[in-house]
Amino acid sequence: MLSINDLSYYIGGRPIYEDASLHINEKDKVGLVGPNGSGKTTLLRIILGDLQVDSGSISKQKDCNIGILYQEISIINESLPILSIALQAFDSLLKIKEKIDSLIIEVENDHDTKKIELLAQLQEEFEIKGGYSLQSKAEEILEGIGFKTSDLTRPISEFSGGWKMRVMLAKLLLEKPSILMLDEPTNHLDLPSIKWFENYVKSYDGSVIIVSHDKRFLDNTTNKIIEIEDLKLVQYTGNYSNYVEDKMMRQEIQDNAHLNQQKKIKEAEKFINRFRAKATKARQVQSKIKLMDKIELVEKSRDNNKDIRFEFRLGQPSGKHVLDLKQISKSYGKTRIFDQTSASIMRNDKIALIGANGLGKSTLLKIISHTIPFEGSCTPGHNVNISYYAQHQIDALNYKNNTLEELTQTASEYSELELRSILGSFLFSGDDVFKKIKNLSGGEKARVALAKALISNANFLVMDEPTNHLDIASVDILTEALRRFRGSLIMVSHDRQFIEAIANKIWYIENRKIREYPGTYSDYEYREGNLNQVKKTEPQKHEERSKKISKSRSFEDQKKLKNKLNSLHNKLQRLEEEISILEVKKEQVENQMLKPEVYSDYEKLSGMTTEFENLEMKINKKHRAWEKMFNEIEELELTIG
Repeated sequence: MLSINDLSYYIGGRPIYEDASLHINEKDKVGLVGPNGSGKTTLLRIILGDLQVDSGSISKQKDCNIGILYQEISIINESLPILSIALQAFDSLLKIKEKIDSLIIEVENDHDTKKIELLAQLQEEFEIKGGYSLQSKAEEILEGIGFKTSDLTRPISEFSGGWKMRVMLAKLLLEKPSILMLDEPTNHLDLPSIKWFENYVKSYDGSVIIVSHDKRFLDNTTNKIIEIEDLKLVQYTGNYSNYVEDKMMRQEIQDNAHLNQQKKIKEAEKFINRFRAKATKARQVQSKIKLMDKIELVEKSRDNNKDIRFEFRLGQPSGKHVLDLKQISKSYGKTRIFDQTSASIMRNDKIALIGANGLGKSTLLKIISHTIPFEGSCTPGHNVNISYYAQHQIDALNYKNNTLEELTQTASEYSELELRSILGSFLFSGDDVFKKIKNLSGGEKARVALAKALISNANFLVMDEPTNHLDIASVDILTEALRRFRGSLIMVSHDRQFIEAIANKIWYIENRKIREYPGTYSDYEYREGNLNQVKKTEPQKHEERSKKISKSRSFEDQKKLKNKLNSLHNKLQRLEEEISILEVKKEQVENQMLKPEVYSDYEKLSGMTTEFENLEMKINKKHRAWEKMFNEIEELELTIG
């Protein structure tokens, strides 16, 4: 479908690609990965034809058309309703519709045979091409990515940048290009929309090229990964997880080959130095020298991020109670967001606040950080030091400073070397640290603001979409730092792998109340899946059964059942804690197994493999017990009514 052969592209003399090649086949779902600045978006623009290459060729099939969703958008007419903008995808069909409407008016007054025949032809063409279902298709996709039916007639000017991006995504999906190119498509989607979009991409009839920092999204949508490495395009078969495994294997093979070659080179050099002066060995020495000259060196594999670590300097620890929210209410005009809801955050809580956009997640973070007015009380505990990060924090940056000065003013106790290392974690390397804030892009400013929030010595972090504008390597660095963070945090994120790695509690908003699930994201997702399945299967039967049983129960019976239910809930929580402890142990063993001194020692590796398998068996056994207990709780809840 698309072939790139020996592509070379330079910006100001600096090579971005040199002799790079790539082939995209029909229905390929490709993840394009590489550090920020390696040329991912540049490659998309080259494929689209916006940029001219210095050498090489790009060829595509005649019937192949390409569509792209950029991170930045521009809309010409912001007074148009979002449905009208989405329908622009059917521009040619809409022109036929205009001609049909015009002819209908004309033939009412002039019964010209040719006009009537033309009208019939156009109506038939319009119907064959699906013209009469255009609006329903547009409505289905717009609602799939999060819009309400009532939103569809509102002008696009009333929506934020993220929602405008969704409209352009809907328009692109309706166009159905042969090759669909997506540049960070999940940045502006909430979790329900991401799940819907994943299913759409998987079943998409054409080819897809995705640039994304969301590893779970890449895992669930791609069957090929293209990595930008050393100015080339390196192909891996499978999804992102397969790519990580294959790359580790390739690196291990390369490193072993490098070590073996270095060993042989040293042996050859030793032989040459020892026998150089001996006439009887002159021939062999010359032979070795010629062999050394011809040898093609195997380089050691490079992993630029394996040694980069960001360490928090935690100030004074907080008290046991970090924050108490009591009877919180908040409205925007007539729209009620929260209605007398309460919740608490304890020391070492790491909370992910999840759910659809528009329910009040960012509003809750603003309430917690006291940046907006609200009703009720939000009381921090003893010694709590809050650091708040959100996209709008970029407005608080001093535009006269460079990036290094901005961080120095926030945390003067850090050395310049430490601050440079932190900035490196957030994609500012070399002379980038001297860039003035006023000259940075929106994404770069957001990364500076995030770095500032993280070096504030706070013991309670409040974070709104911290992974936006980061590449995969930087997300990994941030993930590891937050996992080791000894304070408390609450964050809004739509990156499921990021949430899964960090959060030990899930908060979600339902009926204007804060609800809590005391476990990891995967546990929460599993529970929600079970609940949805129960709701789908025989809901009426459950309801009737519940009513009959509850009528026949005496007050004492009901009390006993409720006590049993409370006891089961407590047991379930203890079981979840036990599973958590075992999973931490399993991860520790797995990390040990990856160390060279372990995997190169058969005895050590064998012992650790046995320990790993035993832990896995225990976890699986406890998961089965959890599922059984969960079903028992569900049955009991239906019985009680």
